[in-house]
Amino acid sequence: MYNVKSPHAVEFIDNDEVLSTLQYAEDNKNNVELIDKILDKAKLGNGLTHREASVLLACEIEEKNEEIYSLAKKIKQEYYGNRIVLFAPLYLSNYCVNGCVYCPYHAKNKHIPRKKMTQEEIKQEVIALQDMGHKRLALETGEDPVNNPIEYVLESIKTIYSINHKNGAIRRVNVNIAATTVENYRKLKDAGIGTYILFQETYDKERYERLHPTGPKHNYDYHTEAMDRAMQGGIDDVGMGVLFGLSTYKYEFSALLMHAEHLEAVFGVGPHTISVPRIRKADDIDPSAFENGIDDDTFAKIVACIRIAVPYTGMIISTRESAKTRKRVLDLGISQISGGSKTSVGGYAHPEDESEEETAQFDVEDRRTLDDVIKWLMEIGYVPSFCTACYRAGRVGEKFMEICKEKQIHNFCHPNALITLKEYLEDYASEETKKIGYELIDKELNELETTQVVKDKTKEYLEKIEHGQRDFRF
Repeated sequence: MYNVKSPHAVEFIDNDEVLSTLQYAEDNKNNVELIDKILDKAKLGNGLTHREASVLLACEIEEKNEEIYSLAKKIKQEYYGNRIVLFAPLYLSNYCVNGCVYCPYHAKNKHIPRKKMTQEEIKQEVIALQDMGHKRLALETGEDPVNNPIEYVLESIKTIYSINHKNGAIRRVNVNIAATTVENYRKLKDAGIGTYILFQETYDKERYERLHPTGPKHNYDYHTEAMDRAMQGGIDDVGMGVLFGLSTYKYEFSALLMHAEHLEAVFGVGPHTISVPRIRKADDIDPSAFENGIDDDTFAKIVACIRIAVPYTGMIISTRESAKTRKRVLDLGISQISGGSKTSVGGYAHPEDESEEETAQFDVEDRRTLDDVIKWLMEIGYVPSFCTACYRAGRVGEKFMEICKEKQIHNFCHPNALITLKEYLEDYASEETKKIGYELIDKELNELETTQVVKDKTKEYLEKIEHGQRDFRF
């Protein structure tokens, strides 16, 4: 019997259940009556089980697939509106002891330059990011207990939060580091991190162990059970994801949702975010060597089906994807994107230094500046947001999910999105971006569906920002 409440990975990611689900989906991919029943349930906005969602993913009926896309767009609008949150990755070190065959940081790669930033170098990177306009970072580092111990990560977080440059400040540091202990997760919580992020890479245990032949990451159970330990350590929000291309996408999709169900059942709150990266070219890595790559149409359907299955969860797409692909999936479910990203160690402070690119984890497809991305988002009807207010107000974990599930996120996030966009326009934007942004804010403010009190307060803060005042609660 499938048991989502077991703390053991082998049980909450039950291989037999995944395979049974995939067979069930295959058997019913053209079952109109069942698909209609699942879509009717999904329209209630309470999500789907991994088995139900897998049937939608497998569906081959063109008319029903169009209904799936339409429903995903509707759910995205109801829960997140047209707000898109911006962030940037910050790579501290590419030292790594693991042997992951899809990552250029693997220990056997002897020609990639290894680099670990000092605290002064981190400070320069953060200032460069602040000068771009960023307010939230995703901290990244390879797994190396000697070069990248937890103490180094904690010191780096303290450094990042300490830097106030002009009107800039990093208000939220999310952390994407290797699976660790409950004690270390408590330390990260005490350091004031936002979301703890860890990609499973692949849930297929046999394939996982083959793709991670050496190093501590080889331990499938320890890695897969990391989110349980993070929550036990007091971290309210966790971010999950798989690297599509390592195993079959239908297997990963089903198992990913099983993991989300497990967290919901045990801790009362599912994942804060789900990321959907695809394997990309990098130093020493050829994506064509992996036979499970997915095309753009399949990718779009995965995004739509995840949005329908877990409507409350934020979804992230990075600069791994092209501008064209990112645009396609924005209204299907994506709520967060990176912009102006560098995946190299030290790439922001010295963008002209080509040697920095040699330390990159993967090739970036969308190389536009943050200002270009902001302008583009507004031109296609979205409100760029740098808001981090929930963490200051304690709206995290179950509290945030309650707001989101009740579709009340617009009363909190949309006003703050407008305020933080105004900050960006005043402090960092090009003249063309400013013009588009001011017009967008006026339009959105007039159409804001909230109480008059919230509207008046939003107008008050917008006027304060225009007169040079800043309030970093947002």
